Amino acid sequence: MTQQPIPPQPPRRVVSFVSSATETLFALGCGEALVGVTPYCGRYVPNLGVPIAGDYLKADIDHLRSLEPDLVLVTSGIQAALAKRLAEAGLPVHALPLPASRFGILENQIALGGLMHRVAEARALCTRMEAGFAELIASAPLLRPTVFIEMWCGRHLRGIGGLSFIHDLVELAGGVAVPMVRSEAYPVPDLELVAALRPQAILFFQEPEFPVDAEATLAGRGWSWGPRIISSDITKGRNIIHDGPSFLDTARWLRDQLQPSPPALLEGCALRTSLVGHG
Repeated sequence: MTQQPIPPQPPRRVVSFVSSATETLFALGCGEALVGVTPYCGRYVPNLGVPIAGDYLKADIDHLRSLEPDLVLVTSGIQAALAKRLAEAGLPVHALPLPASRFGILENQIALGGLMHRVAEARALCTRMEAGFAELIASAPLLRPTVFIEMWCGRHLRGIGGLSFIHDLVELAGGVAVPMVRSEAYPVPDLELVAALRPQAILFFQEPEFPVDAEATLAGRGWSWGPRIISSDITKGRNIIHDGPSFLDTARWLRDQLQPSPPALLEGCALRTSLVGHG
């Protein structure tokens, strides 16, 4: 994975292809160093006002060079090909690992603090987030509703396994993520198995370009046991796939969706807290 050593001086011209990194840089007080972002970064920083340097998966090398960046931020996983292409072009690329848990989110914040010479600010941010996590854990209900997460990226359905930070999100919100059979972050779910487990809540994530009719989708599968439907989208504080500082806000939002639960949601818990961590 492409990474840069800690520079002797803070980078002054940063391009971020990672919306969570963009949000974190502003949280650390060094957003003024940004000279290029993606169209998605503005969702998490109001009035961003930074030029668009490229998309999440593609960028014009010549345009990027014209920005004269001394640091280009990407992430691992689906951006690996972009990172390789930019590094081969001689650009100073640093790939942040895609978090496998909430702790990976904190690690990336510390890493960004190191790169930007804002370690104290990064550790303070992590401390605030850890305090928020602890508050959520302490207030968790004794009976946790079981939750199946449907992540619709375009027209492609993925579930959430135990190797994703979204698994932590459900746990922090007081739910139990329905376990996936395979040890993956974003597996294709076995819908027959999920139906057999009869989760009490279905959490849908969808993008605005490809809206999903949750009720029609469940009806088409014959899922008629009456699970609660929770909708997540790209809104800051409601976007379950975003791993920036507002991850904590999303966990609080999801807790509010799960906790004022009607009795039907809590009846017949087949899966208990002991299942957390599987899948």
